[in-house]
Amino acid sequence: MNLNENAMTRLSEIAKLSAPLARAFAQEGFSLYAVGGCVRDAFIGAELGPDIDFTTNARPDDIARIMHPLCQGMWEQGRAFGTIGGILKETGIEAEVTTFRSEKYVDHSRKPAVEWGDSLEADLSRRDFTLNALAFDVIAEVSDTPDVQKIFDYFGGLGDLAEGVLRTPIDPVTLFRDDPLRMLRAARFSARFALQIDEKVEAAAVETASELTKVSAERIRGELDLLMMTKLPSIGLDFITRTGLADHFFPELPGLQLEQDPIHQHKDVLRHTWAVVDKTSPRLVLRLAALFHDIGKPVTRAITSEGVTFRFHEVVGAKMTRKRMKELKYSQEMIDDVSELVELHLRFHTYKLGWTDSAIRRYVTDAGHLLEDLNELTRCDCTTRNMRKAKELSARMDELEIRIADLREREDLAKLRPALDGTEIMAILELTPGPAIKGAINFLMEIRLNEGEISKAEATHRLKEWWEESH
Repeated sequence: MNLNENAMTRLSEIAKLSAPLARAFAQEGFSLYAVGGCVRDAFIGAELGPDIDFTTNARPDDIARIMHPLCQGMWEQGRAFGTIGGILKETGIEAEVTTFRSEKYVDHSRKPAVEWGDSLEADLSRRDFTLNALAFDVIAEVSDTPDVQKIFDYFGGLGDLAEGVLRTPIDPVTLFRDDPLRMLRAARFSARFALQIDEKVEAAAVETASELTKVSAERIRGELDLLMMTKLPSIGLDFITRTGLADHFFPELPGLQLEQDPIHQHKDVLRHTWAVVDKTSPRLVLRLAALFHDIGKPVTRAITSEGVTFRFHEVVGAKMTRKRMKELKYSQEMIDDVSELVELHLRFHTYKLGWTDSAIRRYVTDAGHLLEDLNELTRCDCTTRNMRKAKELSARMDELEIRIADLREREDLAKLRPALDGTEIMAILELTPGPAIKGAINFLMEIRLNEGEISKAEATHRLKEWWEESH
């Protein structure tokens, strides 16, 4: 990775944006350093975000007192960890200022214990990786003091960035025991920046993997989501699988490493999953569906006279997806969407005789608001090296999307409903609410899917005929 030659220009911009804060802390006799991601990103040429993290020797009460007159809005949810946040009135940046600190997990606690410190070097040493253990003295930059050190890199983070290696400031075992979530952050940063994980870091992750059980499901889920939104999530996913981390929060992943045999060969499901995830667009629902789409294969694997089969693995996989995502504390909406995509990911292949209008309506209705994601997942699920098969599937997908667009011009596929609603059905059949109404709605919906739109008069006539014949 080449370090950006314009890093100082970017850092100067950070200093300008934080100048009111820097002057206020300096006036009170405190230090103030921009730290972590914003400094790292300045050196790799990444765009500066709207938020900047700072560290200081001031204690939380002093931080809040200094920031209050400078901010138009403040938050103090992180006060117990030494963090006070606010939006600077003058420049509009979101600033979070944290007291120099050290933290570690105690016994079997899921929350870290925090101790304040007075040393920048000690504070940076507790950062997860050397690329994040970088600090920039904004007070020195704002005061334009010559010949004063402004960039602090005690642990060789800039060299590691240049070398493309992910290392820790101190012994990784110590850091991972202090906060086990850092092991998942290793997966994310290696994927985000295409970094080779240092051997000591990987060995430490193997040694301390079980410590991850101390971390809450919400924090684990948050880190997994960030990993899934990187350019190549498979780099990090492979790390958490081979180190045993996944065993403690997502055991279905290592379970995808199905035993291969020389007679009944089939695709390596784990590697196939990595390939599908990497091919998909960075939309979280879609990426998670790609990750989960084949988790039902290990439990449905069977060897028959036809070879290896995975019958109904999409149905089983959808149930497994719901269970795992619920344990990871995902929202019900996210669980519903991802599990629905898992269950539907083979639906395309059931239409082998061409796309009639009826088939299009049913496919679109089943997919609902997930149609775009389902189509992309279906395309990305094709990882075969057989060019003929790949082209054939791509052509069939093209045909499907053309047919959907064509039918949309003639019908409102977003509102596929029966010609009569429940109230109208009750009036026509002189019924009260009950199961019979649902049956009538389903009857009319089948007509809508098979034949398209019909008039209310036609629907009334056919409804009466159906009712007389069935009752």
